[in-house]
Amino acid sequence: MNTELHALDLTVISRDWLVHRPIEIAVYVVLALLLRYGLHRLIDRMTRRARVGAPALLRPLKARDPYGASNSILNARRAQRARTMGSVFKSGVSIATLTWAVLQILAVVGVNVAPLIASAGVIGVALGFGAQNLVRDFLTGVFMLLEDQYGVGDVVDVGDAVGTVETVGLRVTTVRDINGTLWFCRHGEIQRVGNMSQGHAVAVIDLPIAHTANVHRALQVALSAAEAAVDEADIAEDVLEPPEMLGVNTVTAQSVVLRLTTRTRPGRQWAVQRRLTSAALAAFDEAGIEAPLAVLMSTHASA
Repeated sequence: MNTELHALDLTVISRDWLVHRPIEIAVYVVLALLLRYGLHRLIDRMTRRARVGAPALLRPLKARDPYGASNSILNARRAQRARTMGSVFKSGVSIATLTWAVLQILAVVGVNVAPLIASAGVIGVALGFGAQNLVRDFLTGVFMLLEDQYGVGDVVDVGDAVGTVETVGLRVTTVRDINGTLWFCRHGEIQRVGNMSQGHAVAVIDLPIAHTANVHRALQVALSAAEAAVDEADIAEDVLEPPEMLGVNTVTAQSVVLRLTTRTRPGRQWAVQRRLTSAALAAFDEAGIEAPLAVLMSTHASA
């Protein structure tokens, strides 16, 4: 009798370990894979729709560009953000589903997962303290992408580096400055960002003239030259509003500085500024408006 009971117990145990538990493990593995696949497809669909313009997870912040950027720029910026955020969400989904499947499988084989969870919590806290800079960089990068603070191709000022953004990752942004130096900027160390390529820009033109020049006439000549220059084909599309003459900006011992401004497309303010400065200086020369250097040289010559 005891032998029969023992044999029956062995049969039940064998059936449990060889049939029931493997089936449960397989079910959890399949569920985890299906869940991961379904969530990845959902993320791909949302980010793909974000790239082509339909309402989805990420949208371009058009309110920051009331003058309307080109569709190619908006699509490229949106695609870059969507790909980056999609990879983040996919990684999070994969980690979550894998963790859930492992815990369920350990519970099936009879392992007490409570101490493991507690140990994982302690290890997580220790890693959080030890790698808090890494966590801060990662979280800052996520929020930076969600808020669309800047993107590839933007000209930004991030404190120690000023230049064009070449790559945007989750931890580091690379910025190429005017000298060609590539700066690697950790997101957690960026305290503020000045984006010179978002919405619109302003070309500021400072024009020095001599104290002996007719200021009123110089203002009219500079404004007329600027208005004619912005109608030229190579910069006409970059100028969003007519030039505005602000008047005398500063007066120094050497010169009187006139200031003229015009609103431009983002990233084109420097080209417009150079063109308007050249046009205004040429107009000054034709109108006989003296520059500070000319007055200084004539004074030294007479002496």
